[in-house]
Amino acid sequence: MWVQLSAFIGVSIVVICTPGPDTALTVRNAFSGGRRGGIWTAAGVAIGQAIWTVATSLGIAGLIHASEPAFLVMKFAGAAYLVYLGLQSLRAAWRGSGPDAAGGPLLHLTPGRSLRQGLINDLANPKMAAFFMSLLPQFAPGGDFVTMMLLGLLFSLITFAWLTCYTVAINKARTLFNRSRVRRAMDAVTGTVLIAFGVRLALSQR
Repeated sequence: MWVQLSAFIGVSIVVICTPGPDTALTVRNAFSGGRRGGIWTAAGVAIGQAIWTVATSLGIAGLIHASEPAFLVMKFAGAAYLVYLGLQSLRAAWRGSGPDAAGGPLLHLTPGRSLRQGLINDLANPKMAAFFMSLLPQFAPGGDFVTMMLLGLLFSLITFAWLTCYTVAINKARTLFNRSRVRRAMDAVTGTVLIAFGVRLALSQR
């Protein structure tokens, strides 16, 4: 049991530490909204993963993945959302989003908005269905519902902890990031990365 759990945690850490759309969004919101923006985004991502865990355990994720129309709708909706968030960042970079820029921050990240963005970003990615379908059953003998639920929730907690560490690290360098030129450069970088992830998702196969 403990060996299996250790193996699951090891695989989870490798996957979670590999940067993806959720990481890019959390970093972008930590730059723009500080520690609070990043942590609430991370919470939204973790909640999204918990929902995918329930969907996988109940077999719903399998139905979504097996349905070509549902998969395509989610894929293009998720890609469009990533591009939309990326364009927001590029717009902020173009106009200036630092505290010393005219008009103040353009992204206006509240806790609710950060949470919602993290949640939607994770749920709108159909690749998450395939990922949880391939990961959880490997460590749940016979596809045990309770085991898959517990493992999926553990994965979500590890994700939240990792993204929170990202956020805290960024927050400790707030003095540098609050300079207008640096903030605009980071907005441009994160915006470009989000758009790139969106395009990759749109062009991806099952």
